[in-house]
Amino acid sequence: MTFKTLMTAAALTLASTVSTFAACSGYSHQAMTCAEGSVYDPETNTCTVVSG
Repeated sequence: MTFKTLMTAAALTLASTVSTFAACSGYSHQAMTCAEGSVYDPETNTCTVVSG
């Protein structure tokens, strides 16, 4: 019974790891949305007001 329990735990852990990887693959970055009149500044990771 201990072997079956160990194998079940290993299978569930592996399934969880694989599903997490599959859910996150294909995304390189998340887009930032700023209010009208401002743009995203990647150096400061904030939105800055566009003047001019």
